[in-house]
Amino acid sequence: MKKITVRKKPKPLYRQKVPMRPTPLGLNGHAAHSLPESTASALRENLVAPYAVHLRPVDSNAYTTVDLFCGAGGITEGFRRAGYSCLYGNDINFWAIETFRANHPNTTADNRPIEKVDAAALRRSLNLEPGELDVLVGGPPCQGFSINAPERFLEDPRNSLFKHYVRFLNEFRPKTLLIENVPGMLSLGGGVIFEQILQALRAHGYHVQARILFAGHYGVPQERWRMIILGSRFSPPPNHPYPTHFATARANFKGGKTMTFRLLPLEQTALLPAVTVGEAIGDLPRLGMGEGGEIVAYNRLAESEYARMMRAGAAVTFNHHAGMLAPQNAERMKFVKPGGSWRDIPHYLLPKGMQKARKSDHTKRYGRLRNDGLAGTVLTKCDPHWGAVFLPDQDRALTVREAARIQSFPDSYKFLGPRVAQYEQVGNAVPVLMAEAIARELRLSLDAQETISQNCHVA
Repeated sequence: MKKITVRKKPKPLYRQKVPMRPTPLGLNGHAAHSLPESTASALRENLVAPYAVHLRPVDSNAYTTVDLFCGAGGITEGFRRAGYSCLYGNDINFWAIETFRANHPNTTADNRPIEKVDAAALRRSLNLEPGELDVLVGGPPCQGFSINAPERFLEDPRNSLFKHYVRFLNEFRPKTLLIENVPGMLSLGGGVIFEQILQALRAHGYHVQARILFAGHYGVPQERWRMIILGSRFSPPPNHPYPTHFATARANFKGGKTMTFRLLPLEQTALLPAVTVGEAIGDLPRLGMGEGGEIVAYNRLAESEYARMMRAGAAVTFNHHAGMLAPQNAERMKFVKPGGSWRDIPHYLLPKGMQKARKSDHTKRYGRLRNDGLAGTVLTKCDPHWGAVFLPDQDRALTVREAARIQSFPDSYKFLGPRVAQYEQVGNAVPVLMAEAIARELRLSLDAQETISQNCHVA
């Protein structure tokens, strides 16, 4: 029988106290190629060898993951912070996988379409037997789900991406699983599709439960919700991490009242305060439009604990360039106060379509962030027409680095590719600190499984 090694628990989550416990649709980087296929193919030949899978050394005492639809690596980075080793990551987006590879050099990064990956061959190349992998991670897109015939959604070829996640699940038989998506998946097919996803996982021997988590609850300075499904081959299923930070936001979607952690006012004294936009990005070099660069030295002190954590002692950061706004947007921005939106802009300056909008519509468009609040959901485009991207106290839009800070990526995490691809990678990612909180909760489940197995072995 395989020798059981009991792993030591890692250091606690950033600023975490331990209280009592109870993505655009799931893209996570699995979008269309950022480059034309001819260009991407040429770059692959010269820069990477994405079609070969190589065994890479990992920490033998760390729990292991395989990350499907990995994007730029938000989940893998969070799990790394929690002491896990990712063996393999796959994504179809060329620049996302390049970013993943650059920041996780000891992990095999694969740019093939998931349907072209032989799960059995991959498992053998990683020297894993079925049942040895600790966590299978994935955010399979589900925009192809048929709401007209939800009872047949697994047979619909448009839903092959979820089917491929199940294919890897069958082959690897991981001890635990994580699936992430947007809360909107609850509305597909009137909720029937979501239930069938859970049924499919249970049919393959997994005990599962789902919750909608709020990023602000885990020290992320952002209003971002994610559906998180956790499962285990052993009963009971893993718990979802209870909030460590007191943050509130409207959960105006299906499941908002029943599947989220709803904090009580009394809990404000027991939890840490929410991390604000000012704490998150206020220390980064101030820029005018057109200033900055791909490598920028700090010129201000990091005054918040969050900023110091993001810097981690580094002298420079990356991807901090302030793009130019179109003249009409630069003019509109002047009228928007912190926390304001398009409603602050004179009617004659608004786009034609917005001139007909009701004041209650599109509340984030042409918005300016507040230093003392949370940011809205970081989008895949830094476009004021779609969200709040203006800085609280600088007349410009967010840089990639500022967006990455709001997603809790450390400053050493470098995003590759054209700037439009960098914004896309950041916006599609799962916030790192949220992923870390989930990873630490999964570790409790894995530790318990190992203790039981060890006791059985001794007996």
